[in-house]
Amino acid sequence: MTHTELAAAVDVTLTLGGREVLRGASVDVRAGEVLALVGPNGAGKSTLLAALAADLRPASGTVRLAGREARAWRVAELARHRAVLPQHPALTFPFTAAEVVAMGRAPWARTPMAEADGAIVAACLADCEVAELAGRPFAELSGGEKARVALARVLAQRTALLMLDEPTAALDLRHQELVMRVCRERAGAGDGVVVVLHDLGLAAAHCDRVAVLREGAIAACGPPREVFTPALLSEVYRQPVDVLTHPARDEPIVLPVRSPRTAPLGESA
Repeated sequence: MTHTELAAAVDVTLTLGGREVLRGASVDVRAGEVLALVGPNGAGKSTLLAALAADLRPASGTVRLAGREARAWRVAELARHRAVLPQHPALTFPFTAAEVVAMGRAPWARTPMAEADGAIVAACLADCEVAELAGRPFAELSGGEKARVALARVLAQRTALLMLDEPTAALDLRHQELVMRVCRERAGAGDGVVVVLHDLGLAAAHCDRVAVLREGAIAACGPPREVFTPALLSEVYRQPVDVLTHPARDEPIVLPVRSPRTAPLGESA
């Protein structure tokens, strides 16, 4: 099955603060798929996402969006093709949650698409389970509530490409699953989703492909059941792991290898 390429990095090298953060990284984002970028801290996941979004210009290599080089896109065009959720969304003005989500409609102002603004904002608030927060000041929300409102803003942008940097980091178990279901629904509707994740279980359960980064390079890319091997993950994370298979869902389960727990004082082993 052929998937339309919505974004691609080809042999991208990128330097930040004098440090080479990406080293010849190549990956593509396809319509109808959820791609996860995983790897240890400092591996270059967020930097690769920013390069794919055309927010950072590489020192060498090529970034394409819908087949065109990223540098050929105007800002307004980018805002209608891809929506980006940063790792730490921040606002300094006293906007309500509904006003924050409505900001996602800005790229469509003065176009026929603007007629649907109200309905789209309401739908995205509901999809992220924050409709009851619509009138509350964004600054007064909890970390998890802010994360879901920020995601609703990105969804309201209604682009073919979603780029999410650690969208589940501040969320409880229920809302982690909610976010990944939303990603799957968008992919099922034909959009492309690329998401930075630390939770390998979420990546295995919800993503079509995973790209494992190691020191700024792609160590492997493919379906989770092919990529998540004990040898690769143990090497990349510098932590021994076992990889089991879920008996009902045929998806990999990654478990760190731990030393046996010792019995508390006063108890026999």
